[in-house]
This record gives sequence, structure tokens and C-alpha cells, in this order.
Amino acid sequence: MSSYYITEVSPSDKNARDQVDRLLQAEGIRRDGSLDYTCAMYDDEMHVIATGSCFGNTLRCMAVSSDHQGEGLMNEIVTHLIGYQITRGNSHLFLYTKCDSAKFFGDLGFHEIVRIDGQIVFMENHRSGFSGYLKNLEKETESKCSGYRDVKSAAIVMNANPFTLGHLYLVEKACAENDLVHLFMVSEDSSLVPFAVRKRLILEGTAHLPNLVCHESGPYIISNATFPSYFQKDEAAAIESHAWLDLQVFARIANALAIRTRYVGEEPSSLVTGIYNRIMQDELPRSGIACVIVPRKTISGKEDGRTNPAGSPSPISASTVRQCLKEGNFDALKTMVPESTLRYFRSSEAEPVLARIRAEKNVVHY
Repeated sequence: MSSYYITEVSPSDKNARDQVDRLLQAEGIRRDGSLDYTCAMYDDEMHVIATGSCFGNTLRCMAVSSDHQGEGLMNEIVTHLIGYQITRGNSHLFLYTKCDSAKFFGDLGFHEIVRIDGQIVFMENHRSGFSGYLKNLEKETESKCSGYRDVKSAAIVMNANPFTLGHLYLVEKACAENDLVHLFMVSEDSSLVPFAVRKRLILEGTAHLPNLVCHESGPYIISNATFPSYFQKDEAAAIESHAWLDLQVFARIANALAIRTRYVGEEPSSLVTGIYNRIMQDELPRSGIACVIVPRKTISGKEDGRTNPAGSPSPISASTVRQCLKEGNFDALKTMVPESTLRYFRSSEAEPVLARIRAEKNVVHY
């Protein structure tokens, strides 16, 4: 152990935060926008010489000054962050690192899940974490369809923030065209509508579909909110890296469950979805998986006169639904969501979620 000390960086400590930023920049890393804890190691003159951060159960933004590399300081930073995570009740941890650093983290007990050569490696500290997740998916599927490997199977990945008639249209189309459909519900709690509610509304809204099996995504199907962008030069590069990494994970899931098609909803106004869908169309077939992009279900402007001229079709989106919830416009809402979703948001049980949505400055995400 070195003689240097590590301490938390307070959000109000501008000097320390500036030093952390300069250190990260010197090592080619941008500060991640999603951090909930940052620590710094100081030398005798109170200069930040190493740093690391957390978001949820991930470790990120770790760097050591070039003047102190080779002294084992990164080991101390990682040990500190793991100890902090344990105090928060997180024992299953994940990190993203550059490819040339993967061996170092492997020596610290982290195991590779997937990688994008020359860019980034996704790792976890449980040797059988991802393989155990795949086995659990197989058990869930077996209970629904014992011969699942011999039938025509497809998949959908859905956040459903919240579940709309557009989501239902996509699921029903996939179920009509396949013997078995796997619906992966993004389970990270980084959305305005909590996962417990999103899951409930998905299950209630799709209960009539006998050939649908729903799975929690766990930590492996990565949302835009938690994917680290600090290795990439700009937003487009970050979205592309996210897509590449996610598709490698999905290909392994698809292989385990004999999935041959992935259905996705079209969303012309979304930069993220546009880039992601383009990469999926190019790359999924290389893994033997077809990519079906489904045009969004629309409603007429007459049905939703709040936002559109009468007769002008408008795609149903979760963003528009959240805007209706923010404004309390239930007349428009009932044209865009299933009865089960509408019933929930009209109940007193939904009040804490509605209060959260009302308090949000911008509920429309691009």
C-alpha cells in the first residue's frame, strides 16, 4: 500500500472536481454524466494523482496520473471502490475498460463478458454471472415452451416508460408472426416510471398473448442511461459503441434461446434509435438473426388534437405519453395506452410516479 490517502470527492468541492477532470482528460477520458460517487487519491501536496467513480453497481472513470503509473495506485482505487460498493449492498459489480487494461482488471478478479476490439471491454466480478443468467433464461423459457429450440422464435427488448399501445402493437405483431416471442424488460431503474411499475404494466398489457415469455434484462442488456460514454470522442461514437456492445451480448442470449429474429420499433425522431437500428440491421444478420423494424403505430390528429392538426397521423411514443401525464391530459392519454396502463395512472397508487413526472422539466427524450 502507498502512503497516499483516498477520500470521497464532494460535489461541492470545485477544486477537487477540477483536478479530477484534468486528470481524466490527460488520460483520454471524459467525466461520465452518470456518476453517484467519486473518490480521489492525493499526494503530500494535495494534488489528485488517481481517481475512480461509481454509478449504480458499476465502476467507471478510473485513472492514474502518468507520473505515478506502475506504483499500484489503480489497485488501491479499485479496492476502495469495491469496499464502498459493499457498504451500499452491491456485491455483483461491473466495469467498462479499454482493451489494453482488461488483463489488469482480470488480475483483480473481473471476468470478461464481451468486448469491442480496439475500444471497450465489459466485465463483471462474478465468474459465472453471465453464464448463470443464460441458464436462468433457459429455465424460464423451458417452463413456457419445452421444445423452444425447435420452434420459430423472436425477441423484443423494451423499456416501456410506460407501456403504450405502440409497445402492444409491436408485441402483438411479433407474436402473430412467430411461435414464441421473448420480451426482455429493461430492468435498470433509470427511468421516470420505476421498473416495478413498468414490469407490471407490461405483464398486464400482454396477458392475453399465450406465446409470449417475459424476462428481466438484469444488468446485461444495457440501457442508454447507464452505458459509459467517457471512452468515446462524441455522442454518435458513444451510441455506436453502445450498440456494438449490446448486440454482442444479445447474440449470445439469442444463441442460448434459439432466437432467430429481433423486432424493433421505428422512431424517426430519435437520434439514438436511428443509429442503433442502422447498426442492428447491418450486424444482426452476421450472427444469423434477422432484424425487423416495425413502423410505429399512429393515431390521428383528431384523436390527439392537443398536438396535431385534425387528421394528421402521429406516432404513439412513450415520450408523448409522459407529456400527457405531466399535463394531466387523460383524454389524449386514453388514445395511446392500453386500459391496464390507463387504469394504473388513474389510481391513487400512481400518485408518487405522477409527482415525479410532473416535477421533471423535460419528459420528452431524444
